[in-house]
Amino acid sequence: MTNNDIVQKLWNLCDVLRDDGINYSDYVTELVLLLFIKMVHENTQAESLKRHVLPEGCRWTDLNGKSGLNLLDDYKRILLSLSSGRDGAGRLIHDDPLISAVYADAQTRLREPRHLEQMIKALDQIDWFSAQKDGLGDLYEGLLEKNANETKSGAGQYFTPRALINTMVRCLKPQPGEKIQDPAAGTAGFLIAADQYIKDHTDDLFDLNAQQQAFQKNRAFVGIELVPGTRRLALMNCLLHGMEGDDEGVVHLGNALGQTGAGLEKADVILANPPFGTSKGGDASITRDDLTYKTSNKQLAFLQHIYRNLKPGGRAAVVLPDNVLFEAGVGTEVRRDLMHKCNLHTLLRLPTGIFYAQGVKTNVLFFTKGSATDKHQEENCTENVWVYDLRTNMPSFGKRTPFGEQHLKPFEAVFGDNPNGQSERKEGEYSFHSDKIDLPEATKATDENQGVDERMIHSRWRCFSREWIAEHKGDSLDISWLKDSDSVDAANLPEPSVLAGEAMGELVQALGEMDSLMRELGAEEEADGQRVLLNELLGEVQ
Repeated sequence: MTNNDIVQKLWNLCDVLRDDGINYSDYVTELVLLLFIKMVHENTQAESLKRHVLPEGCRWTDLNGKSGLNLLDDYKRILLSLSSGRDGAGRLIHDDPLISAVYADAQTRLREPRHLEQMIKALDQIDWFSAQKDGLGDLYEGLLEKNANETKSGAGQYFTPRALINTMVRCLKPQPGEKIQDPAAGTAGFLIAADQYIKDHTDDLFDLNAQQQAFQKNRAFVGIELVPGTRRLALMNCLLHGMEGDDEGVVHLGNALGQTGAGLEKADVILANPPFGTSKGGDASITRDDLTYKTSNKQLAFLQHIYRNLKPGGRAAVVLPDNVLFEAGVGTEVRRDLMHKCNLHTLLRLPTGIFYAQGVKTNVLFFTKGSATDKHQEENCTENVWVYDLRTNMPSFGKRTPFGEQHLKPFEAVFGDNPNGQSERKEGEYSFHSDKIDLPEATKATDENQGVDERMIHSRWRCFSREWIAEHKGDSLDISWLKDSDSVDAANLPEPSVLAGEAMGELVQALGEMDSLMRELGAEEEADGQRVLLNELLGEVQ
């Protein structure tokens, strides 16, 4: 039985949860509360878990022989004990802060004992020996990915495609002994991929001495996550991958745009996909007083945190939407500051449809703190920006056309082996038939294509000097030179629902930017009124 088969089997248990009135968004949380107890049991049986063992009375063997109300009551008691560290009589049964964090405020919404019994029996019937070979952590991540791909669950908002994560990690090449950070950790996909990359290059850490191994397990990685339920998933994910972190775990609960972020230790490597949208107050508000450029645009605030939080010579890869590349005012100032303080050496324009929201156009920015020759330099650090266009004339990705590592291989090849973007590079890369695109005269006449020979105009890989960006783009990084083919084959058009989703995605993004602009102009009341109107028009999501 493969991990994919097991993931499908686990996902099928969600039908049991639905019968108990539990909705899509709570499926995975409900499932993993029970699944984690089972996985700790399997890891303990295999003697691969030395720390963070569950206390007596709260283990899988305390559940799997019971039935009826006794079973449901015992399960509720176990969740409460794991969360509080105390049993029903108030006696201390564990003082493990990580277990307490994983089960913080954990409650089951199951009402029918037979449904819980059904789930326990199903988990007991899985071939865990086969699952162990591929790693329980990979199995767990497969479940998270499945959840993210189910649009009804709404979980895709914090899930970056695995292929993109792996490419970003391979480009930055994290090393043992480096501090690696994700200020918007989600379910910890970037941190786990970076850990796996290091393990793959150190014989699963056996090439390191005991002190170095301890650093990798407990101090190398740190993430911040705002949402407690998502952080729970992240902590479980890290533990199942052998990443323990400090007393709070690898992923800390907090707001990277608040004081939690301000107190973070500087990092050698930062990998991130910050949440889209604008700050609207509450727990997610931007309260940092150490960010130079005040803004309600969360991505611009995250970008400032990232390049400020890198050590000299530190490197970053960050997923950002198009508006960060072209937004005027504060956006221009942030980009200018980034290119002053860092060597922004590479920009990857991503295709649409690879994230949960159709129509959201995104990019990956790769940069190193300091210049190519002096890591302590703080001005004029960017000399050239290399841009790879993986968006123009690419398929509309989605369930019918999945986005995979094969689509990113040409980019990795031209990026080169140097993690700071200093490999020898040459313009001219024509993957995915870019040389066959019939470009209209208007496209050939754009600034990007002036003085460029006909063949190079078709290349997906081009270089633009810092001076050119300042002079021709006014420090906008919205650089494009190719154009989608005008000859659209109707048979290859996306489903109408996808086209409608893309249109709605662009409208939502535009509305978010208008909301941000009104608030920056001091028109908060009018903006709030429009939001109420919109809410009445569309209604709440059920």
